[in-house]
Amino acid sequence: MSTTMEVKIEKQHEWLQQMVGEWTYEGECSMGGGEPPMKFEGTETVRSVGGLWIVAEGKGSMPDGSPATMILTVGYDPKRGRFVGSWIGSMMTHMWVYDGALDGAEKVLSLESEGPDCMGDGEMARFRDVVEITGKDTRVFSGGRVNADGSWSKFMTVRYTRVR
Repeated sequence: MSTTMEVKIEKQHEWLQQMVGEWTYEGECSMGGGEPPMKFEGTETVRSVGGLWIVAEGKGSMPDGSPATMILTVGYDPKRGRFVGSWIGSMMTHMWVYDGALDGAEKVLSLESEGPDCMGDGEMARFRDVVEITGKDTRVFSGGRVNADGSWSKFMTVRYTRVR
């Protein structure tokens, strides 16, 4: 009996590998209420796990200046035909579980999840995180939430630059 599984690396797995490396980031988020956007910055190390997954560990500051650590995992499930993953951060106890897909041009990965609405009453809400590859050494991450009418509102944008 074999103890290893045959795994075929697909183009979606390869797409994720373009995020592997060392990055710096600068971002801003708006919590609404007419307040100016809050800014934050940090670094992120993204590594490959077997060419199938990426694991990204970010370290930086929250908009209020307090330290933050975040861990993102993303892979592709060929049986479901969907990207899957998770996100955890030192600033909350909720684990975000992702389900997503690439756009037709294979430049934008949209990952949907459900979590506590920190801009509202704390009830669970639908969110969408979007990763856009803008160049060999640049990418943009944006976060949005669904509104009561079903439309989406972006509340966060983070710009990444590869340093290695």
